[in-house]
Amino acid sequence: MTIQINTDNNVEGHARLKSYISDELGTALARFEEKVTRLEVHLGDENNEKSGGNDKRCLIEARPVNMQPVAVTNHADTIEKAFQGALDKIKKVLETTFEKQKSY
Repeated sequence: MTIQINTDNNVEGHARLKSYISDELGTALARFEEKVTRLEVHLGDENNEKSGGNDKRCLIEARPVNMQPVAVTNHADTIEKAFQGALDKIKKVLETTFEKQKSY
C-alpha cells in the first residue's frame, strides 16, 4: 500500500508530520493492506492567514483493488484533529465497502 501525502502552500509538510501520518495510516488500516493499492492524504488550510474555527482540512482518498476510489474529508481547528477525524471516517468507509463486497 503506497501512501502519498500532499499539503497546500499554507501547511508545513515537514518530515515529522509526514512520518506521523504514514505511521498512523499504516497501523489503523493494516488489515486493508492487501485490498488497497494507494492512499492519498491532502492537507490544507482553507482560511490561509485568517483565524477561524474548523479551517484545517484533511482529505483521504483510498484506491481499493479493482474498485472505484473512495474519499472522505474532515475539517477541524488543527491539522492533527482534521487528520484523525478523516482517518476514523476512511476506516468506516472501507469496512462498509468491503463488507458489501463480501455479500455479493
